[in-house]
Amino acid sequence: MKRGFVLHPRARLFAGGQLVAELGPLAGAFAGGPFRMGGVGALQAGPGQFETLTSGSSGNPRRIVRSVASWTASFAVNADLFGIGPGARVAVLGGLEQSLALYAAVEALSLGADLHLLSALRPDRQRLTLAHHAVEVIYATPAQLRMLAEAGGPAVLARLIVVGGSKLDAGLRAALAVAAPQASIREFYGAAEASFITLGEAGTPSESVGAPYPGVQLDLRGDGDVRQIWVKSPYLFDGYASDAGDDDAGGAVWDQGWLSLGELGWMLAGNLYLAGRAGRMVTVADQNVFPEAIEAFMVGLAGVRQAAVVPRADALRGVVMVAVLQGDPAVEMAVLKATRARYGPLKSPRFVLWLSDWPQLPSGKTDLQAIARLVTP
Repeated sequence: MKRGFVLHPRARLFAGGQLVAELGPLAGAFAGGPFRMGGVGALQAGPGQFETLTSGSSGNPRRIVRSVASWTASFAVNADLFGIGPGARVAVLGGLEQSLALYAAVEALSLGADLHLLSALRPDRQRLTLAHHAVEVIYATPAQLRMLAEAGGPAVLARLIVVGGSKLDAGLRAALAVAAPQASIREFYGAAEASFITLGEAGTPSESVGAPYPGVQLDLRGDGDVRQIWVKSPYLFDGYASDAGDDDAGGAVWDQGWLSLGELGWMLAGNLYLAGRAGRMVTVADQNVFPEAIEAFMVGLAGVRQAAVVPRADALRGVVMVAVLQGDPAVEMAVLKATRARYGPLKSPRFVLWLSDWPQLPSGKTDLQAIARLVTP
């Protein structure tokens, strides 16, 4: 009979720094029946399944249905890769409605670790708790780590930080080297629908998202240097929930066991490089523009904390790119000059809009729909 996740007898749960006797919101994960964290609508998951949410970076968060086995398959892998087991101390910075946080929480309790849920604490309190409990492994997104690094406080003495959700920029890497001087950084590329796809290590080029995660096969299809990424692995989801009001088509495409999330990229020396999502690609004067690459470049420049690059209709040129930035407006000319030198005048943003408050989704990713509304004439 299909069942839920199995709680390890040595696992312990801490919330806000305090040991708790009950699993609380995680109880459904270990009760044997289907469950979901967050979202609305009737539960679609059946025996041996559960539901979680996408990040919502390309629209409203979608409910997805997964098998318990699709996550437990990677628990043993990570126990070896990350040294997670009985007595290990693992912290999760995000809320359990986020797929990454939920995965890390269930993995820790299944492997017998001490799990610290810290989403209810301010970043400065998170740092205090991480230090007080000598947490060893942290699962987090770059947005969560940025707030942690900027909060100040005692050094984070974790030996490992597992990063997913988006790419780390050079500035954040430098900040983490100060905030968590003993931590090695393991970035992975994945998605709620696919779990782990690639994983970086110490020698991985900074522009890459790493080599295929154990058990993952990649197939890049199409013509040219930049092609569509297809994935096959034991970690793939079953499908999208199809309640009225949900987008039952979702963003994923299946082809005989292979899954594509619409990402484009290329392989070099065994490592995967991402160009961006096909849905975000813009054609300007017959040239393909990948906003994600320009965003990553701009965030690496001095004075830029956050960046989003979006198209705007233009009566003369048809479409122009606009950069929405958070940081120091005094660096605007230097940023535009450097970006034009890298990408040329057609692909580079022609205008800059500076924001003090950055639009974010609950997952911590940039709210691109809100950004697009801001630059619409």
